[in-house]
Amino acid sequence: MVRYPLTPEQIAAGRRLGALLRDARADRGLSQVAQAAGISPETLRKIETGRLPTPAFGTIVRLSDALGLPIRDLAAAWRNDLPLEAVT
Repeated sequence: MVRYPLTPEQIAAGRRLGALLRDARADRGLSQVAQAAGISPETLRKIETGRLPTPAFGTIVRLSDALGLPIRDLAAAWRNDLPLEAVT
């Protein structure tokens, strides 16, 4: 499989998504949320910091469930449909 470099827009979308997830996690531990979502803490750390800007759909669904965050909010962050204060 050939992987194409991410576009600047995809990188920015990943950063918005990561910021929303980090804010939604709030005071819950990274390991706690990762375990609830069935992913490794390192994977969650990479998503939250934007180092993994295009996580798998299943990962996003599991994080949505673990954080009690509507998946439509995650999609809106990706599309940049949320107000800036909602993702910072």
